[in-house]
Amino acid sequence: MARLALSLFGPPRIECDGMQVNTDTRKAVALLAYLAMTQQPHSRDTLAALLWPEYDQPHARATLRRTLSALHKALPGTWLRIDRETIGLQRQETFWLDIEEFNLSMTAYRAHHKQADETCATCLASLNRAVELYKDDFMAGFTLADSAPFDDWQFYQSDSLRRELALALEQLVLRYSRRGEFGIAITHARRLLALDRLHEPAYRYLMQLYAWSGQRASAMQQYRECVKMLSEELGVAPLESTTDLYAALRENRLPSPPASYEPVAAEVSASRGAPREELLIPLVPSGGYPMVGRQQEWLALLSLYAEKALAGYIIGLEGEAGIGKTRLAEEFVAYARSRGSSAVAVRCYEGEVDLAYGPIAAGLRMAISQQRETDWHKQLAPHWLSEAARLLPELLSLRPDLPAPLPLDSPGAQSRFFEGLRQVWLVLCAPARATTPGLLFFDDIHWADDTSLEFLSYLTRRLAEQPLCLLLSWRNTQRSISQQFHRLLADAQRSGKAQLFLLERLNRATVEELLQQLPAVGFELLPELTGQLYQETEGVPFFLTEYLTALTRGVLKANDEEWSLPGGVRDLLVSRLASIGETSLQLLGTAATIGRSFDFDTLREVSGRSEEETVSGLEELIDQGLVEEIRVQESRELNRRPALRNYVANGERSPIYDFCHEKVRSLVYDEITLARRRLLHRRTAEFQVTRLRGQRETGALAGQIAHHYEAAGQIAVAADYFYQAGVYARSLYAHTEALAHLRAALALGYPDPAALQENIGDLHTFLGVYEAALKSYQLAETLYEAAPRRGKLEHKQGTIYERRGKWAEAEQHFAAALRFFEQEGQEDLSEEQARVYADWSLTAHHHGQNEHARAYAQRALELAERAGNTRALAQAHNILGILANSRKEMEMAYFHLQRSLELAENLRDPGMRAAALNNLALAYKASGDIAQAIILTETALVLCSSQGDRHREAALHSNLADLLHAADQTDEAMRHLKLAARIYTAIDVEAGDMRPEIWRLVEW
Repeated sequence: MARLALSLFGPPRIECDGMQVNTDTRKAVALLAYLAMTQQPHSRDTLAALLWPEYDQPHARATLRRTLSALHKALPGTWLRIDRETIGLQRQETFWLDIEEFNLSMTAYRAHHKQADETCATCLASLNRAVELYKDDFMAGFTLADSAPFDDWQFYQSDSLRRELALALEQLVLRYSRRGEFGIAITHARRLLALDRLHEPAYRYLMQLYAWSGQRASAMQQYRECVKMLSEELGVAPLESTTDLYAALRENRLPSPPASYEPVAAEVSASRGAPREELLIPLVPSGGYPMVGRQQEWLALLSLYAEKALAGYIIGLEGEAGIGKTRLAEEFVAYARSRGSSAVAVRCYEGEVDLAYGPIAAGLRMAISQQRETDWHKQLAPHWLSEAARLLPELLSLRPDLPAPLPLDSPGAQSRFFEGLRQVWLVLCAPARATTPGLLFFDDIHWADDTSLEFLSYLTRRLAEQPLCLLLSWRNTQRSISQQFHRLLADAQRSGKAQLFLLERLNRATVEELLQQLPAVGFELLPELTGQLYQETEGVPFFLTEYLTALTRGVLKANDEEWSLPGGVRDLLVSRLASIGETSLQLLGTAATIGRSFDFDTLREVSGRSEEETVSGLEELIDQGLVEEIRVQESRELNRRPALRNYVANGERSPIYDFCHEKVRSLVYDEITLARRRLLHRRTAEFQVTRLRGQRETGALAGQIAHHYEAAGQIAVAADYFYQAGVYARSLYAHTEALAHLRAALALGYPDPAALQENIGDLHTFLGVYEAALKSYQLAETLYEAAPRRGKLEHKQGTIYERRGKWAEAEQHFAAALRFFEQEGQEDLSEEQARVYADWSLTAHHHGQNEHARAYAQRALELAERAGNTRALAQAHNILGILANSRKEMEMAYFHLQRSLELAENLRDPGMRAAALNNLALAYKASGDIAQAIILTETALVLCSSQGDRHREAALHSNLADLLHAADQTDEAMRHLKLAARIYTAIDVEAGDMRPEIWRLVEW
């Protein structure tokens, strides 16, 4: 059997047994490429519409038959599978497609790298095979001038493959860097940069690789090229990480190459003492899950340890419980020990807050055990060892000849005692080498007793010029640390002897990074897993690792919609709740019922507590880090948490409160009995209604009120408020939120289901979910009895079919709408009839029925003038302008479209204005005034985007892309084309076989 090879990387090439196959037409090549890439048969109508979109169906199918015949003759053997309705590629063992080989190589890499190290030869082979196959972009240089749908498909295939190539190149850069093969890494990095000249990480890779390979001038040149490119193309400066790397290059303090490549044995630069660290390699700790999101803090810790700690330095790590303070500190301690440092780690415990010098004694005993084989005690003056023996009597066994310490009531007794302890610490933590200062780590210092904090204050004041790094961690939500200690740290910061790090929660991108770095796990890494993990954990590292552990062990399932709380997370939260008083716990339960955020007045009223009790309880909850106070007068807080705006009423901006984590709220809420929950929900709803009484606008809080009434069991009232919330959200063009509210009202038995279904259909139409919209309109029509209402619904269904390019179905619904409006005994409905005729005219125009289109448009204008309705007049003039433009009667087109725009502006209707502006822009484009057309289209796009009409928004992006391309603004045109395509692919997807007409909306 002949071997058929199809190469689509670069200009398409067809070979049979090594000989090139030529076809008569480009359409035959496009057809073969489409069948090979999609790997499935397609209907003749689909292929005809894809390749000949400008033809009507009979002519398109006839041309397809001729193209099939030519392709069949050119290909030896039976490679095409053709029947009366479908066409496909008969894939055989001797068929070869370079794209398919590329995808197989990338799949093999992904499957293998999860259980392989970063220098795996198998992974390298798969990646090298992939980039070798990628000769050029997908079907480079090949276009079909008269087939926009095929060009769109080709563009998306090319974009997807380029992203895969970028991934492969980046992995090759990292892996060859780790192997020390910098020349090969540079080759791949340069190709990665050629893909996207604005890809800043590629510049950083090249800067570092050139420097490691001894080409410092080339490394510096890469930075200058990066600055120039970003400035010219985007008008921005490089990222901080890029400028930091440039500074390191300029000052000759670039970190050494990876460990597998060791041209330089020194671990610390003699000039600056910079720690050895691979910027290309993420921090991977000694055990457990990879540490992500802390690279900046890690590098800072290493730098401070190398450059500052020899002269005494304090490092503070603060953050909420579970944020990863201990994990980061433990990795730092391990790093220090690996360099020969005498490092001691001590943990403070909540149950030992009354145990005097508890953590100090524990730390000293640990340090002594580490020095058991040495004569460390001989380095100390006897009187200092004698003072320390007050706390550690076992020291007396080391030096039986120690003098008795002075009485405790003698002057300066405490200072002598503290100094004795300090001297012992300095000896025990003395550096083994000149470059490795000692490290003393106190974890959870907020639980330390007062006497221990006094000693640490004494130690920090005398830390200068001592080779000791003092590392402390504490919860920033805990207020039990003495103010004296905080002041001392602040003074040390001002003098340059301390630095504090506030650890923030991980963002969603970092959670995704962690998942990508995981080794083989016992659950499927679904694409939506990142979002679910981030939502559940809110970026708290401890929560994240607990959820991952539960997933690995099968306690949780990756495909479950809801996850139970892992045991470790529950234990942590329960321990935090156990320490608060009864009143505070009752207030916390009330707050959990109100919601994630709550204000003081609602909490006091719903809980039934006095003002003083509420204040005291809130202070305790804040002190324990369970609740935080948010001052909404800070605009950044309002921007970061839009939900807080609901609490700003009548211009008053008082502080409100927020749970530190949703899991705290849900755990507390679950512990409340059902009867009390209903009571608290009812009280909350009634208080919010009372507060809003007399205000004109209640929609902003209607959704919250509805939720509380539903939870309280008052279903009918809840349904009414859900409807109000939906109407309010729709007025703000928040379509998805409006849908959720209206569906809730429908489920709760709202008394006017027909109106609800019609509203739901309108929202689906805006979102481009046309199949669902039709179902809602049809259901509403069965519920309505009045002919005018049914006529309006037939009209709306017709407009959906018009958007989808189903002209015959659209005309049927328009005719049905007119029949309802013209029924005997109905009041004059000239306005409604005018709007139907206007839309019918547009359908006829798109269907090529020009005479019908003109007649319908004229009828629309007559009826609109009879009704004297501004909206109908605007629509009639709009369609007359479209028709005049299609006939090249530009003066008439300008007249009608400008009149439509004036009427729409008087109505303040953004949808009508956007339509008139778009069609006027098309008229200017036809006249050659591209600049004015761009201005009008950009204005229309802003209006349409604000209204949330996704289909028309995509059309405007597409129209604007054409205009910008005509104005030689290629990059901006491509940006809008990508935005258009992204929206188009999401429209009407539930209908199955997407019609090309969805992509060809231009005017309306």
